[in-house]
Amino acid sequence: MIHFERVHKRYPNGREALSDVTLNVSDGEMVFLTGHSGAGKSTVLRLIALIDRPSRGRVIVNHQNTSGVRRRRIPAFRRQIGVVFQDHKLLHDRPVFDNVALPLVISGMRRRELDKRVRAALDQVGLLGKESIAPLELSTGEQQRVGIARAVVSKPLVLIADEPTGNLDPDLALEIMRVFRRLNDVGVTVMIATHDVHLVDHFGLRRIALDHGRVGENDDEVGYAG
Repeated sequence: MIHFERVHKRYPNGREALSDVTLNVSDGEMVFLTGHSGAGKSTVLRLIALIDRPSRGRVIVNHQNTSGVRRRRIPAFRRQIGVVFQDHKLLHDRPVFDNVALPLVISGMRRRELDKRVRAALDQVGLLGKESIAPLELSTGEQQRVGIARAVVSKPLVLIADEPTGNLDPDLALEIMRVFRRLNDVGVTVMIATHDVHLVDHFGLRRIALDHGRVGENDDEVGYAG
């Protein structure tokens, strides 16, 4: 599903964010991307979502080489990828329903199907019935769930998340990670960038460790712990 082959990423300011990175994530797998601040986690996610392109090497997502995707085809490419941000990036002047529906509105989906999709996504994250509430009336954990619902409402093949629990207390962080796990259980490929090692250890899934832009030695695979 996701394949990096000897990927390098150098930004215009000269910073080498990734150096010779090779990694693989299988279809339907859930993995954690770990490493210190500045290790290159966000860059990996940006390359997957085609926000950036590699300086060298190949990034393959769902059998597509991102370097070969033309600019006009990027929106169609991104529809297969759901993105969850640490700070939610919700529209506070619109209710929960409108926030979740936004990707479908942009794609031109008909209202009847849109309504069905939004309610199904909210049900997946445990927020069905809160469609008309303003985001600021929700708890921090609930706001993050709205962000997840928005990311999965288009039924993406891949879900990526950049430090999605960074602003949450440990109990809420665990709750949000369980939401990701449930989505993975229905076949969504999930990659979560996090520096919370204790949370990663709790779930016992494979981790890909980055260290100063390179894949570290402790890329490992263990069983699910609960």
